[in-house]
Amino acid sequence: VVYEQDGVFIHSSCGKNDDQDSLIAGILRVIEKENEVVVDWRPLDETLDTSNILCAGKDSSSVVEWTQTPKEKCSRGADRPSSYEAEWDMVTTVSFKKKPHSNGDATTHANGESKWSFLFSLTDLKSIKQNKKGMGWSYLVFCLKDDVKLPALHFHHGDSKLLIKCLEKHVALDESPDHEQVLLVKTQKSLSQSFENLLDEPSYGLLQKLKRDPYTVTMGRFSKVTNYIFDSFRLSDPSNQRRPPSEMADLIHDTIPGLKINQEEEPGFEVITRIDLGKQPEVSRREPVSAEEWAKNMDSEGRILDVDYIKRAIFKGGLCHTLRKEAWKFLLGYFPWNSSKEERANLQKRKTDEYFRMKLQWKSVSEEQEKRNSRLRDYRSLIEKDVNRTDRTNKFYEGEDNPGLILLHDILMTYCMYDFDLGYVQGMSDLLSPVLYVMENEVDAFWCFVSYMDQMHQNFEEQMQGMKTQLIQLSTLLRLLDSGFCSYLESQDSGYLYFCFRWLLIRFKREFSFQDILRLWEVMWTELPCQNFHLLLCCAILESEKQQIMDKHYDFNDILKHINELSMKIDVEYILCKAEAISMQMMNCKELPQAVSEILGIESSSVTPDSDTGEDESGTELSCPTSLYQSISTPVIAANGTQDSAQQMSETQSLTPA
Repeated sequence: VVYEQDGVFIHSSCGKNDDQDSLIAGILRVIEKENEVVVDWRPLDETLDTSNILCAGKDSSSVVEWTQTPKEKCSRGADRPSSYEAEWDMVTTVSFKKKPHSNGDATTHANGESKWSFLFSLTDLKSIKQNKKGMGWSYLVFCLKDDVKLPALHFHHGDSKLLIKCLEKHVALDESPDHEQVLLVKTQKSLSQSFENLLDEPSYGLLQKLKRDPYTVTMGRFSKVTNYIFDSFRLSDPSNQRRPPSEMADLIHDTIPGLKINQEEEPGFEVITRIDLGKQPEVSRREPVSAEEWAKNMDSEGRILDVDYIKRAIFKGGLCHTLRKEAWKFLLGYFPWNSSKEERANLQKRKTDEYFRMKLQWKSVSEEQEKRNSRLRDYRSLIEKDVNRTDRTNKFYEGEDNPGLILLHDILMTYCMYDFDLGYVQGMSDLLSPVLYVMENEVDAFWCFVSYMDQMHQNFEEQMQGMKTQLIQLSTLLRLLDSGFCSYLESQDSGYLYFCFRWLLIRFKREFSFQDILRLWEVMWTELPCQNFHLLLCCAILESEKQQIMDKHYDFNDILKHINELSMKIDVEYILCKAEAISMQMMNCKELPQAVSEILGIESSSVTPDSDTGEDESGTELSCPTSLYQSISTPVIAANGTQDSAQQMSETQSLTPA
């Protein structure tokens, strides 16, 4: 409970008489739940039993008129499936229908409970009308997004300013240009704004959730999907058949504008489905790069001698943890690969000055200034909320007043100064957390995060162009890899691969353990063995689960549940090997479609059937990407964990730079 005020009255017969019996005294609370904030008002004489609050059904509009008797309510509860979970109610608010009464009696149930209780989520709030009564108290009227006005709340024991101040921590409120007494709720930008005004059918409960708060649904709620939710994707009449996949594709296309689902034949797809990629090769991984191996590859001035060798070694085995603080600066582009130790020290000095200049910009903003800067207020509010729930089980961030949390907050606020147009979007704290954990330094973590955001920027932009492109590319790769599996997914309304959204948005951050993410990210940052290796990781995970999904005839809901229940259960080394094998499989294919070669960044000479390329003794093409792959795949760790250095050098020298 972040706000509580008693003496808040509803005037049940306002405008008719001033009889005290027409006033209903109650308590107003603002409650911060795990993924939403709700406003709750209930009469003082009401018990804490919440059975009198009716949740909106899956086939109803967001505002429900309460006309049930206590007996009807009991029977409704019995009809709910055993898997029903309250937090998955498609509920936003409750409206009221007065019971006819006489003699000024307050409206009550037969058992004495009031009918006036209500609650609603702040995501459904459209505006607030505020006013001052002549006798001294103020009142507020909440108007929701479907233009339903709740009863006026009269503050007899204090004014409403504290409530407004509390609400402004969670939503941005601006004075209406037309009515000075009306405060309008500004819609969130970036991800949330992309989902506004897309679907009007109230029966699509889950998509309604996506519209209101795509981050919350995508990041935290899919794991709790039940058949209750799945029904919201069906027609309300149970006699109707399932919506055809093409219609479901259109529905998701509306949710993510610009996302094209391959339900119809497109140029190249008939060819892709007929290509035999051959058997996936066996792939093994090596030990992580050690501090000794790293040091041996540096000259006396601190320059890395063989960048390609180091990148290949990191791709094949990752880094020992003690090396990450230094090596990640190179992998993320903060340190140039060809820089000397002295040049890096000078760079850090300049970047330190630049960082603290930007930090001072937001630190020096007074409270009065911030009141007139709604965007900065919005950014700060979102950051404070996200920081308090990011990796709190990790020792680096656990507990109250943790210095790690303060650094996380300050870096994200400073990033808003660095890129004010983008500012802060929910999900960015997930990308920063491992970087700060490794760097243990505010300035270095900031600049590494800036470099990472340069790669991930499009994922968080308002139009979500990066997400659209990646989902389309993933569909293309998966269709080449297994067209039968793609067809099955489409038959279950899942061809748009929306269940991969979270994987792509924050690069698998919620799918692997914290330590496994450190390994996975450093491998991806080598940019080997091809472009968009993270899409092949998606393919590897999906291919690993294909058998179970198809053998057990999983439908839309089952697929969604199954994929999300994989979180923290995926073997990172196995998936890295499988993704690497898939990349080798595609790179060695002589009939690779142009669309796929462009996604993976493979030169056309290595993918056209009649390319004029030579072959080495093993039959591997000597075109640029494949020769690079051969050099990656060749090193084998001996039983004693070492490798002949002469063999390493000969392989390195024969490498054709990509």
